[in-house]
Amino acid sequence: MERKINIFDTTLRDGEQSAGVNLNISEKLKIAQQLAKLRVDVIEAGFPIASEGDFEAVKTISREVRDVSVAALARAETKDIDRAWEALKTGQNPRIHTFIATSDIHMRYKLGLSPEEVLEKAVMAVKYAAGFTKNVEFSAEDAFRSDPDFLVRIFDEAVKAGASIINIPDTVGYATPEEFGALVRYIIDRVQNTGQVEVSVHCHNDLGMAVANSLAAVQAGATQVECTVNGLGERAGNAALEEIVMALNTRKDHFSAYTAINTRQIYRTSRLVSSLTGFPVQPNKAVVGINAFAHESGIHQHGVLQEKTTYEIMTPESIGLTVNSIVLGKHSGRHAFEDKLKKMGYQMTREEINSLFTKFKALADRKKNIYDEDIEALIDAGLDTEKRPLHLDYFQVSCGNNSHPTSAVGLVYKGEPIHEACIGNGPVDASFKAIEKALGISVILEDYQIKSITEGKDAMGEVIVRISEGNRVFTGRAVSIDVIEASIKAYIEALNKMFMRPGGHIMPSLETRKEAI
Repeated sequence: MERKINIFDTTLRDGEQSAGVNLNISEKLKIAQQLAKLRVDVIEAGFPIASEGDFEAVKTISREVRDVSVAALARAETKDIDRAWEALKTGQNPRIHTFIATSDIHMRYKLGLSPEEVLEKAVMAVKYAAGFTKNVEFSAEDAFRSDPDFLVRIFDEAVKAGASIINIPDTVGYATPEEFGALVRYIIDRVQNTGQVEVSVHCHNDLGMAVANSLAAVQAGATQVECTVNGLGERAGNAALEEIVMALNTRKDHFSAYTAINTRQIYRTSRLVSSLTGFPVQPNKAVVGINAFAHESGIHQHGVLQEKTTYEIMTPESIGLTVNSIVLGKHSGRHAFEDKLKKMGYQMTREEINSLFTKFKALADRKKNIYDEDIEALIDAGLDTEKRPLHLDYFQVSCGNNSHPTSAVGLVYKGEPIHEACIGNGPVDASFKAIEKALGISVILEDYQIKSITEGKDAMGEVIVRISEGNRVFTGRAVSIDVIEASIKAYIEALNKMFMRPGGHIMPSLETRKEAI
């Protein structure tokens, strides 16, 4: 008999802890809405006590995203739990996820507490959280490196105190599949009433075994897996949602388990997370990499042409990929465009469709062939532009092998037109310098990436830019046929995030900038 495995997605909490990822509330909400379409069972939306931004994000997602349980993380402290509940309380099925470290090394060096004190705090936290909701999850941080008998004891007491889910994390990715499966079995066999609670696992990927360890836990009896889209997360990341789901889906004969995930939303979810975080997916990434269904070897190509299953154990369609087909162009009408959006799975308002159709027609005038990826790029590029304080008015670049690259850039900041020109090492560098000079600011360019989204000489280019100010990193992404335009827009998007963050950058006044110039 097949068992249901619940998917607990922590992209917005543990995933956002990846160095260089800094999502705003609007971006988090968009990812959460897509996770709901993916049909995950739980969305861990953040750590409310950590910052005002995290609190507001959890509160917004709890209020706006329905038909899915929304969780918030809290240490075994009453103030953390109070803050988590304040953010969660408008949700349909809110979950408080409280935790405390249980390994000797964490208890001694991080907490400075004895095992008895840790046990006492764990029981207190679960009882306190259970006063708000019956949906309480308790995690023993660094469980794999903890004493197994102490784990049994603390989980026993947590269940008695009101925990409905107990979570066994491999916090530092130290386990091997055989060892981790054995630990999960040990816990299930010895903790009282495990048949009445969910047994969850949360594996990190420091040694590249997060997915294997999670699947070993499923075989050992775990009923929930905590994971992230594209394997995002601290250090080397978490177990990748798409790999776990497709392993269970493809090898039902082996695992005798299934999930409620709508697998046809996997690729779109992966792409959205990649775009908004600025973390590209490696080409050979399992399931969602661009080479995952590519065949270059002649032997492989021949086999796939004769029978796909010779070299494809799952179909591209099963994760939401479609073969690129040219179905739209400059002569396509609104009805055809709307029909295409529906077939791609987008549900949009009339105003959103009208705005997107205008952008589509402008692109079609410049680009001969329109692919699904082009439309997705237009949708991604149009997020919340009206709320941003800084906009591009125009740019003009001049460069050649016997001249200095020069860029003139015109901007509008909160309704004020400003412009500047600069020389640089190349047209992109000159444009970035012109933007900084026009704004009277200085930031550090941490990373610059460019790649082609679609095919042909008129392919859409995607640019991802990371800038930093102090200890904060901001990511911008943009797409265009013109890679210089995409670069400038990505840079401006990153600056907008810097300006719009709580307590954000204060720009000099226009008069001050004029005097400086």
